[in-house]
Amino acid sequence: FTVGGVTGVVLANAGFDYNVHDTYYVVAHFHYVLVAGSLFGMFAGYYYWAPKWTGVMYSETRGKIHFWCSLVFFNVTFFPMHFLGLAGMPRRVADYPMQFADFNALASVGALCFGLSQVYFLLFVVVPAMRGKGEPAPQRPWEGAEGLEWEVPSPAPWHTYETPPKLDRTATKVIG
Repeated sequence: FTVGGVTGVVLANAGFDYNVHDTYYVVAHFHYVLVAGSLFGMFAGYYYWAPKWTGVMYSETRGKIHFWCSLVFFNVTFFPMHFLGLAGMPRRVADYPMQFADFNALASVGALCFGLSQVYFLLFVVVPAMRGKGEPAPQRPWEGAEGLEWEVPSPAPWHTYETPPKLDRTATKVIG
């Protein structure tokens, strides 16, 4: 996401933007901002909330493998596109000169591996957790997790609070 921010500042320079307008540089910038910002945010949300949703802890080792593979292959996919754009490769074309073949091949391999990382995530992190495979999740699986949602068992039962709970002074703990 930070790389997308930096390239956005660079694209704010009208002289530079004129030269890379409608090239793969813009494609790389777009994907660094939107894909990194949204997809990695969704991964973080899953990793944080999955024990509460499923009632079991996922394999932290498998989660780390997924994260690092995703991060590395995301960058292998989209970082070369900056060089392609700087070299003048236009976007939205079906065919391109051979001078762009190497970086395109690298980006294609990165995209394949990034996609396989997501298949790994689904098969070895999400599916086992949804099937209840793993150690039972404690009520508060993460240090510092505060709020009403962490005051109930994992997974949270339906109709958790039939009546409004009484809270402490900080409104983070149920009393009584």
